[in-house]
Amino acid sequence: QVQLIESGGGLVQTGGSLRLSCVAEGLTFTSFAMGWFRQARGKERESVAAINWSGEITDYADSVKGRFTISRDNTKNTVYLQMNSLTPDDTAVYYCAAEFDIGIGLPVEYMDWGQGTQVTVSS
Repeated sequence: QVQLIESGGGLVQTGGSLRLSCVAEGLTFTSFAMGWFRQARGKERESVAAINWSGEITDYADSVKGRFTISRDNTKNTVYLQMNSLTPDDTAVYYCAAEFDIGIGLPVEYMDWGQGTQVTVSS
């Protein structure tokens, strides 16, 4: 059974930084692409960042480019999201997701999801 366990959320002031972590269990981590998504209250879930199995391919939402960095440590079955220059618009529940990496680009959809971690940015 796949489990994705997020951590690192919290309350931060505008301009601050947070690093989210997601530990994956029950899967062969190097066979999976990983993604970070977020959902703000009253809004649809949106993709934030994604990374392929090796870390060589990444992609970001326009709203976070230059501020957020996705990375992974395959020795620790962990994917990270470093978030800098946070603004209140970044306030949301952040979810980690996994999808089998077929070796062509990044997934469009994801099969497995974590429970989410709350990020709140105060003004």
